[in-house]
Amino acid sequence: MKKKKLLTLVPIFLTISLFLSGCVQRTKSGKPYGIIYDHLAIPTQHIIDWLSNLLGGNGNSYGWAIIAITFIVRLVLMPVMLSQSKKATIQQEKMSSIRPQLAKIQKRQKEAQTQEEKAAVSQDMMALYKQNNISMTGGIGCLPLLIQMPIFAALYAAIQYSDLLSKSSFYGINLGHRSFTFVVLTFLIYALQGWLSLQGIPEEQKKQMSSMMIASPVMLAVMTYIAPAGLGLYFFVGGIFACLQTLLINRMRPQIKKRIEKEMKKNPPKEITPTVPTNKKATITSTSNEHAKKMHANNRKRNSGKQKRN
Repeated sequence: MKKKKLLTLVPIFLTISLFLSGCVQRTKSGKPYGIIYDHLAIPTQHIIDWLSNLLGGNGNSYGWAIIAITFIVRLVLMPVMLSQSKKATIQQEKMSSIRPQLAKIQKRQKEAQTQEEKAAVSQDMMALYKQNNISMTGGIGCLPLLIQMPIFAALYAAIQYSDLLSKSSFYGINLGHRSFTFVVLTFLIYALQGWLSLQGIPEEQKKQMSSMMIASPVMLAVMTYIAPAGLGLYFFVGGIFACLQTLLINRMRPQIKKRIEKEMKKNPPKEITPTVPTNKKATITSTSNEHAKKMHANNRKRNSGKQKRN
């Protein structure tokens, strides 16, 4: 399960990186063009210019304009993000109810030696999740991140290809250049968010989620490293909203836990019958046939002995 979550994040991270770095071309004179630039970057530049003027038009106004955009985007996405976080929390609580069965399957998984045995264990694990209505990915969805991809691309292109934006600064940080300050801040804020998400859950689940706690901040820090500081500012402020969102979910967790416990009392976790690997079935069948043949031979010997006596 832990590996599945990591495998879900990696392709998304690579897709965003390619999406940000491509799709904008330049003419021989150096003028940018393309779908991303024409339909996303230019409108975004106009919005940032308008917000900058609205916020005073001083040296730091472009940074505050990016913060305002982040606030609007996060506010719009907040219901979706809270809904997904709530689903993930429900899945975590449900996991606690099947933990004894899961421990047995994991033990069999470690002891499995043949491909047939490994396939049988995987089949049992999938059946356990399915019959108890538990998501294999833990309820974590990628929709909020996918929705933000056009915004990432728009901000990246708007800052990268606008002379005014690329030369602007925010409290001494050039928004058009790479900023190690925002790389560090982004890593720290998402590490804090990961730590907050581990509060109030069982120790066993904490161990399983620890790798996610490291992977997510590292990936976002790398994205901040390859992007201009303006986009790094967007990531950092977004991380602050992510922390607030996690605090809200943590306050809701006791209520969710009580509700899941009531549901589990009414509908106890369904137990599954372990699948017998194909090779073991063949061995059992072969042993049974041999036993039957021996029994048949013994019966024939007894019958022939009786006939001789008669």
